[in-house]
Amino acid sequence: MKVGTVTEIKKHEYRVGLTPKGVEAFVKHGHQVLVQKGAGEGSAFPDDLYKAAGAKIVDRAEDVFAESEMIVKVKEPLEAEYKLIREGQVLYTYLHLAPDRALTDALVNSKCIGIAFETIKDRSGGLPCLKPMSQIAGRLSVQEGAKYLEKPFGGRGVLLSGVPGVPRAEVVVLGAGIVGANAVKAAVGLGARVTVLDINLDRLEYLEDIYGAALNTLYSSPQNLDAILPTADLVIGAVLIPGSSTPHLIKKAHLKTMKPGSVIVDVAIDQGGCSEASHVTYHDDPVYVLDGVVNYCVGNMPGAVANTSTNALANATLNYGLSIADLGVAGALKKDKGLLEGLNTYKGKITYEGVAKAHNLPYVPATDALT
Repeated sequence: MKVGTVTEIKKHEYRVGLTPKGVEAFVKHGHQVLVQKGAGEGSAFPDDLYKAAGAKIVDRAEDVFAESEMIVKVKEPLEAEYKLIREGQVLYTYLHLAPDRALTDALVNSKCIGIAFETIKDRSGGLPCLKPMSQIAGRLSVQEGAKYLEKPFGGRGVLLSGVPGVPRAEVVVLGAGIVGANAVKAAVGLGARVTVLDINLDRLEYLEDIYGAALNTLYSSPQNLDAILPTADLVIGAVLIPGSSTPHLIKKAHLKTMKPGSVIVDVAIDQGGCSEASHVTYHDDPVYVLDGVVNYCVGNMPGAVANTSTNALANATLNYGLSIADLGVAGALKKDKGLLEGLNTYKGKITYEGVAKAHNLPYVPATDALT
Protein backbone atom coordinates (compact mmCIF):
# COMPACT_ATOMS: atom_id res chain seq x y z
CA MET A 1 0.00 0.00 0.00
CA LYS A 2 1.08 3.58 -0.60
CA VAL A 3 0.89 5.41 2.71
CA GLY A 4 1.27 9.18 3.05
CA THR A 5 1.51 11.81 5.75
CA VAL A 6 1.31 15.57 5.33
CA THR A 7 2.10 18.74 7.23
CA GLU A 8 -0.77 19.60 9.54
CA ILE A 9 -2.30 22.94 8.53
CA LYS A 10 -4.41 23.53 11.64
CA LYS A 11 -3.23 26.70 13.32
CA HIS A 12 -0.29 25.99 15.64
CA GLU A 13 -0.48 22.23 15.18
CA TYR A 14 3.03 20.81 15.35
CA ARG A 15 2.37 17.08 15.53
CA VAL A 16 2.78 14.72 12.59
CA GLY A 17 1.00 11.50 11.67
CA LEU A 18 4.07 9.30 11.22
CA THR A 19 7.42 9.26 13.00
CA PRO A 20 10.58 8.07 11.23
CA LYS A 21 10.33 4.82 13.20
CA GLY A 22 6.78 4.44 11.95
CA VAL A 23 7.94 4.96 8.39
CA GLU A 24 10.61 2.31 8.90
CA ALA A 25 7.98 -0.15 10.12
CA PHE A 26 5.75 0.39 7.07
CA VAL A 27 8.73 0.03 4.73
CA LYS A 28 9.80 -3.20 6.42
CA HIS A 29 6.28 -4.52 5.80
CA GLY A 30 6.75 -3.84 2.10
CA HIS A 31 4.80 -0.59 1.81
CA GLN A 32 5.80 2.71 0.19
CA VAL A 33 5.66 5.83 2.36
CA LEU A 34 5.36 9.41 1.15
CA VAL A 35 6.10 12.27 3.55
CA GLN A 36 5.47 15.91 2.73
CA LYS A 37 8.61 17.99 2.96
CA GLY A 38 8.98 19.49 6.45
CA ALA A 39 6.01 17.59 7.88
CA GLY A 40 7.93 16.42 10.95
CA GLU A 41 9.88 19.56 11.76
CA GLY A 42 7.39 20.77 14.36
CA SER A 43 7.91 17.51 16.24
CA ALA A 44 11.71 17.65 15.90
CA PHE A 45 11.84 15.08 13.08
CA PRO A 46 13.80 16.53 10.11
CA ASP A 47 13.40 15.20 6.59
CA ASP A 48 16.76 13.44 6.76
CA LEU A 49 15.41 11.05 9.39
CA TYR A 50 12.45 10.16 7.18
CA LYS A 51 14.73 9.62 4.18
CA ALA A 52 16.97 7.35 6.24
CA ALA A 53 13.87 5.36 7.26
CA GLY A 54 12.96 4.80 3.62
CA ALA A 55 10.37 7.51 2.94
CA LYS A 56 9.97 9.42 -0.28
CA ILE A 57 9.94 13.17 0.46
CA VAL A 58 7.28 15.01 -1.56
CA ASP A 59 7.06 18.79 -1.84
CA ARG A 60 3.30 19.32 -1.88
CA ALA A 61 0.43 17.92 0.15
CA GLU A 62 -1.64 17.71 -3.02
CA ASP A 63 0.82 15.17 -4.43
CA VAL A 64 0.88 13.11 -1.23
CA PHE A 65 -2.93 12.89 -1.28
CA ALA A 66 -2.97 12.10 -4.99
CA GLU A 67 -0.49 9.22 -4.75
CA SER A 68 -1.44 7.69 -1.40
CA GLU A 69 -4.03 5.00 -0.77
CA MET A 70 -4.00 5.78 2.97
CA ILE A 71 -3.38 9.17 4.57
CA VAL A 72 -2.15 9.11 8.16
CA LYS A 73 -2.72 12.46 9.89
CA VAL A 74 -3.19 13.80 13.39
CA LYS A 75 -5.98 16.36 13.15
CA GLU A 76 -9.17 16.34 11.14
CA PRO A 77 -8.92 17.71 7.58
CA LEU A 78 -9.60 21.41 7.23
CA GLU A 79 -11.64 22.95 4.41
CA ALA A 80 -8.58 23.48 2.20
CA GLU A 81 -7.95 19.72 2.34
CA TYR A 82 -11.49 18.55 1.57
CA LYS A 83 -10.96 18.63 -2.20
CA LEU A 84 -7.83 16.47 -1.88
CA ILE A 85 -9.67 13.48 -0.40
CA ARG A 86 -10.87 11.00 -2.98
CA GLU A 87 -13.21 8.03 -3.26
CA GLY A 88 -11.95 4.86 -1.58
CA GLN A 89 -8.99 6.58 0.05
CA VAL A 90 -8.41 5.66 3.69
CA LEU A 91 -8.23 8.66 6.01
CA TYR A 92 -6.70 7.52 9.29
CA THR A 93 -6.65 10.33 11.87
CA TYR A 94 -8.62 12.06 14.61
CA LEU A 95 -11.89 13.12 12.98
CA HIS A 96 -14.19 14.47 15.74
CA LEU A 97 -17.14 14.52 13.34
CA ALA A 98 -19.98 14.95 15.85
CA PRO A 99 -19.54 18.71 16.28
CA ASP A 100 -18.49 19.34 12.64
CA ARG A 101 -21.24 19.04 10.02
CA ALA A 102 -19.13 20.54 7.22
CA LEU A 103 -16.39 17.92 7.61
CA THR A 104 -18.95 15.14 7.93
CA ASP A 105 -20.56 16.20 4.66
CA ALA A 106 -17.16 16.47 2.98
CA LEU A 107 -16.17 12.93 3.94
CA VAL A 108 -19.53 11.49 2.93
CA ASN A 109 -19.47 13.32 -0.40
CA SER A 110 -15.89 12.24 -1.13
CA LYS A 111 -16.84 8.58 -0.50
CA CYS A 112 -13.58 8.07 1.37
CA ILE A 113 -13.06 5.62 4.24
CA GLY A 114 -12.79 7.64 7.45
CA ILE A 115 -11.23 5.79 10.38
CA ALA A 116 -11.18 7.91 13.54
CA PHE A 117 -8.50 7.38 16.15
CA GLU A 118 -10.87 8.54 18.88
CA THR A 119 -13.44 5.75 18.45
CA ILE A 120 -11.16 2.71 17.96
CA LYS A 121 -11.58 0.32 20.90
CA ASP A 122 -9.34 -2.29 22.46
CA ARG A 123 -10.40 -5.64 23.90
CA SER A 124 -11.33 -4.11 27.24
CA GLY A 125 -13.52 -1.47 25.60
CA GLY A 126 -10.98 1.30 26.14
CA LEU A 127 -9.95 3.91 23.57
CA PRO A 128 -6.28 3.10 22.93
CA CYS A 129 -5.60 5.76 20.29
CA LEU A 130 -7.30 8.50 22.27
CA LYS A 131 -5.77 7.50 25.60
CA PRO A 132 -2.24 8.95 25.18
CA MET A 133 -3.56 12.32 24.01
CA SER A 134 -6.07 12.30 26.87
CA GLN A 135 -3.24 11.61 29.31
CA ILE A 136 -1.25 14.52 27.91
CA ALA A 137 -4.24 16.88 27.74
CA GLY A 138 -5.22 16.05 31.31
CA ARG A 139 -1.77 16.80 32.69
CA LEU A 140 -1.32 19.82 30.45
CA SER A 141 -4.71 21.24 31.49
CA VAL A 142 -3.45 21.78 35.03
CA GLN A 143 -0.16 23.21 33.79
CA GLU A 144 -2.00 25.69 31.55
CA GLY A 145 -4.63 26.42 34.19
CA ALA A 146 -1.95 27.20 36.74
CA LYS A 147 -0.35 29.64 34.31
CA TYR A 148 -3.58 31.48 33.53
CA LEU A 149 -4.37 31.77 37.23
CA GLU A 150 -1.33 34.04 37.39
CA LYS A 151 -2.24 37.74 37.48
CA PRO A 152 -0.18 38.76 34.41
CA PHE A 153 -2.22 36.24 32.36
CA GLY A 154 -5.59 37.53 33.59
CA GLY A 155 -6.16 35.19 36.53
CA ARG A 156 -6.83 35.68 40.23
CA GLY A 157 -3.16 35.55 41.11
CA VAL A 158 -3.44 32.24 42.93
CA LEU A 159 -0.71 29.62 43.40
CA LEU A 160 -2.13 26.11 43.21
CA SER A 161 -0.10 24.82 46.14
CA GLY A 162 -0.53 27.86 48.35
CA VAL A 163 2.16 28.37 51.01
CA PRO A 164 2.18 27.83 54.78
CA GLY A 165 -0.47 30.11 56.23
CA VAL A 166 -2.22 30.67 52.88
CA PRO A 167 -4.90 28.28 51.50
CA ARG A 168 -4.24 26.07 48.52
CA ALA A 169 -6.19 26.67 45.31
CA GLU A 170 -9.47 24.86 44.75
CA VAL A 171 -9.39 22.73 41.60
CA VAL A 172 -12.59 21.14 40.27
CA VAL A 173 -12.35 18.37 37.66
CA LEU A 174 -15.48 17.47 35.71
CA GLY A 175 -15.11 13.88 34.57
CA ALA A 176 -13.12 10.99 36.06
CA GLY A 177 -12.04 9.30 32.82
CA ILE A 178 -8.54 9.36 31.37
CA VAL A 179 -8.37 13.16 31.02
CA GLY A 180 -9.87 13.70 34.45
CA ALA A 181 -7.68 11.13 36.17
CA ASN A 182 -4.56 12.71 34.72
CA ALA A 183 -5.73 16.18 35.66
CA VAL A 184 -6.33 14.95 39.20
CA LYS A 185 -2.85 13.42 39.27
CA ALA A 186 -1.22 16.68 38.19
CA ALA A 187 -3.32 18.90 40.47
CA VAL A 188 -2.84 16.72 43.56
CA GLY A 189 0.86 16.53 42.76
CA LEU A 190 1.08 20.32 42.72
CA GLY A 191 -0.57 20.49 46.12
CA ALA A 192 -4.00 21.88 45.22
CA ARG A 193 -7.27 21.00 46.93
CA VAL A 194 -8.97 18.84 44.32
CA THR A 195 -12.58 17.75 43.81
CA VAL A 196 -13.59 15.45 40.96
CA LEU A 197 -17.17 14.89 39.76
CA ASP A 198 -18.55 12.05 37.66
CA ILE A 199 -21.70 9.96 37.28
CA ASN A 200 -19.62 6.77 37.30
CA LEU A 201 -19.30 5.82 40.96
CA ASP A 202 -16.79 3.08 40.15
CA ARG A 203 -14.41 5.68 38.70
CA LEU A 204 -14.86 7.92 41.73
CA GLU A 205 -14.18 4.97 44.03
CA TYR A 206 -11.06 4.08 42.03
CA LEU A 207 -9.63 7.60 42.32
CA GLU A 208 -10.55 7.86 46.00
CA ASP A 209 -8.71 4.60 46.66
CA ILE A 210 -5.59 6.05 45.02
CA TYR A 211 -5.57 9.52 46.57
CA GLY A 212 -7.50 9.06 49.80
CA ALA A 213 -7.99 12.25 51.78
CA ALA A 214 -6.07 14.27 49.17
CA LEU A 215 -9.11 14.09 46.87
CA ASN A 216 -12.77 14.94 47.30
CA THR A 217 -15.26 13.08 45.10
CA LEU A 218 -18.79 14.17 44.19
CA TYR A 219 -21.55 12.67 42.11
CA SER A 220 -22.07 14.90 39.06
CA SER A 221 -25.53 16.41 39.42
CA PRO A 222 -26.84 19.90 38.61
CA GLN A 223 -27.17 20.59 42.32
CA ASN A 224 -23.58 19.61 43.09
CA LEU A 225 -22.31 21.65 40.12
CA ASP A 226 -24.24 24.68 41.34
CA ALA A 227 -22.62 24.29 44.75
CA ILE A 228 -19.02 23.53 43.73
CA LEU A 229 -18.36 25.90 40.83
CA PRO A 230 -18.50 29.11 42.93
CA THR A 231 -15.74 27.68 45.15
CA ALA A 232 -13.36 26.88 42.28
CA ASP A 233 -10.20 28.70 41.31
CA LEU A 234 -9.59 26.30 38.40
CA VAL A 235 -12.13 24.10 36.60
CA ILE A 236 -10.99 21.34 34.24
CA GLY A 237 -13.65 20.17 31.77
CA ALA A 238 -12.80 16.52 31.14
CA VAL A 239 -16.14 15.14 29.95
CA LEU A 240 -16.26 12.67 27.06
CA ILE A 241 -18.94 10.70 25.25
CA PRO A 242 -16.91 8.82 22.60
CA GLY A 243 -17.78 9.91 19.08
CA SER A 244 -20.62 12.19 20.23
CA SER A 245 -21.02 15.81 21.16
CA THR A 246 -20.18 16.67 24.76
CA PRO A 247 -23.06 17.78 27.03
CA HIS A 248 -22.86 21.37 28.27
CA LEU A 249 -22.59 20.80 32.01
CA ILE A 250 -21.36 24.34 32.71
CA LYS A 251 -24.09 26.81 31.82
CA LYS A 252 -23.41 30.43 30.93
CA ALA A 253 -25.23 31.44 34.09
CA HIS A 254 -22.66 29.51 36.15
CA LEU A 255 -19.90 31.92 35.12
CA LYS A 256 -21.62 34.79 36.92
CA THR A 257 -21.46 32.76 40.15
CA MET A 258 -17.73 31.97 39.86
CA LYS A 259 -14.82 33.89 41.35
CA PRO A 260 -13.50 36.77 39.23
CA GLY A 261 -10.24 35.64 37.65
CA SER A 262 -11.00 31.94 38.03
CA VAL A 263 -10.09 29.74 35.06
CA ILE A 264 -11.96 27.12 33.03
CA VAL A 265 -9.87 24.78 30.87
CA ASP A 266 -12.33 23.02 28.56
CA VAL A 267 -10.42 19.96 27.36
CA ALA A 268 -13.65 18.67 25.78
CA ILE A 269 -13.72 21.49 23.24
CA ASP A 270 -12.76 19.21 20.34
CA GLN A 271 -16.10 17.44 20.84
CA GLY A 272 -18.03 20.69 21.27
CA GLY A 273 -17.00 21.57 24.83
CA CYS A 274 -18.63 20.95 28.20
CA SER A 275 -19.37 24.65 28.79
CA GLU A 276 -22.01 26.68 26.99
CA ALA A 277 -19.54 29.57 27.01
CA SER A 278 -16.78 27.67 25.18
CA HIS A 279 -15.58 28.26 21.65
CA VAL A 280 -12.42 26.97 20.02
CA THR A 281 -9.20 28.94 20.56
CA TYR A 282 -5.61 28.43 19.40
CA HIS A 283 -2.20 28.31 21.03
CA ASP A 284 -1.29 31.85 19.95
CA ASP A 285 -4.46 33.31 21.53
CA PRO A 286 -5.72 30.60 23.89
CA VAL A 287 -7.98 32.45 26.31
CA TYR A 288 -10.83 34.92 26.49
CA VAL A 289 -12.59 36.46 29.50
CA LEU A 290 -16.34 36.19 29.92
CA ASP A 291 -18.17 37.41 33.03
CA GLY A 292 -14.79 37.75 34.72
CA VAL A 293 -13.83 34.08 34.10
CA VAL A 294 -10.79 33.16 32.00
CA ASN A 295 -11.73 30.49 29.43
CA TYR A 296 -9.00 28.31 27.87
CA CYS A 297 -10.44 26.33 24.94
CA VAL A 298 -7.55 25.21 22.71
CA GLY A 299 -8.78 22.39 20.50
CA ASN A 300 -5.42 20.69 20.05
CA MET A 301 -3.77 21.04 23.44
CA PRO A 302 -1.26 18.17 23.00
CA GLY A 303 0.11 19.97 19.94
CA ALA A 304 1.94 22.31 22.30
CA VAL A 305 4.19 19.43 23.36
CA ALA A 306 4.49 17.99 19.88
CA ASN A 307 7.53 15.76 20.31
CA THR A 308 6.05 13.98 23.32
CA SER A 309 2.59 13.84 21.72
CA THR A 310 3.72 12.55 18.34
CA ASN A 311 5.77 9.76 19.88
CA ALA A 312 2.93 8.79 22.23
CA LEU A 313 0.37 8.84 19.42
CA ALA A 314 2.59 6.75 17.14
CA ASN A 315 2.93 4.12 19.86
CA ALA A 316 -0.86 3.76 19.92
CA THR A 317 -1.76 4.05 16.22
CA LEU A 318 1.07 2.32 14.34
CA ASN A 319 -0.03 -1.31 14.66
CA TYR A 320 -3.57 -0.52 13.53
CA GLY A 321 -2.15 1.35 10.56
CA LEU A 322 0.11 -1.58 9.68
CA SER A 323 -2.86 -3.92 9.84
CA ILE A 324 -4.81 -1.74 7.39
CA ALA A 325 -1.84 -1.64 5.02
CA ASP A 326 -1.04 -5.36 5.32
CA LEU A 327 -4.57 -6.78 5.09
CA GLY A 328 -6.33 -4.05 3.15
CA VAL A 329 -8.93 -1.89 4.85
CA ALA A 330 -11.80 -4.39 4.57
CA GLY A 331 -9.64 -7.28 5.76
CA ALA A 332 -8.31 -5.32 8.73
CA LEU A 333 -11.75 -4.09 9.77
CA LYS A 334 -13.30 -7.55 9.54
CA LYS A 335 -10.47 -9.09 11.55
CA ASP A 336 -10.50 -6.56 14.40
CA LYS A 337 -13.84 -5.54 15.90
CA GLY A 338 -12.13 -2.79 17.88
CA LEU A 339 -10.68 -1.24 14.74
CA LEU A 340 -14.12 -1.55 13.13
CA GLU A 341 -15.42 0.77 15.88
CA GLY A 342 -13.12 3.40 14.41
CA LEU A 343 -14.94 3.37 11.07
CA ASN A 344 -16.93 6.62 10.98
CA THR A 345 -17.58 6.92 7.24
CA TYR A 346 -17.42 4.32 4.47
CA LYS A 347 -17.85 5.17 0.80
CA GLY A 348 -20.60 7.72 1.29
CA LYS A 349 -22.22 6.19 4.39
CA ILE A 350 -22.03 7.29 8.04
CA THR A 351 -21.07 4.19 10.01
CA TYR A 352 -20.81 5.62 13.53
CA GLU A 353 -24.13 6.08 15.28
CA GLY A 354 -23.08 9.03 17.45
CA VAL A 355 -22.07 11.03 14.37
CA ALA A 356 -25.31 10.23 12.54
CA LYS A 357 -27.38 11.27 15.57
CA ALA A 358 -25.43 14.48 16.04
CA HIS A 359 -26.32 15.61 12.51
CA ASN A 360 -29.67 13.82 12.11
CA LEU A 361 -28.31 11.87 9.14
CA PRO A 362 -28.86 8.24 8.06
CA TYR A 363 -26.79 5.65 9.90
CA VAL A 364 -25.53 2.39 8.43
CA PRO A 365 -23.86 -0.08 10.84
CA ALA A 366 -20.23 -0.63 9.93
CA THR A 367 -20.71 -4.37 9.45
CA ASP A 368 -23.53 -3.71 6.97
CA ALA A 369 -21.50 -1.11 5.08
CA LEU A 370 -18.67 -3.58 4.51
CA THR A 371 -20.92 -6.27 3.02
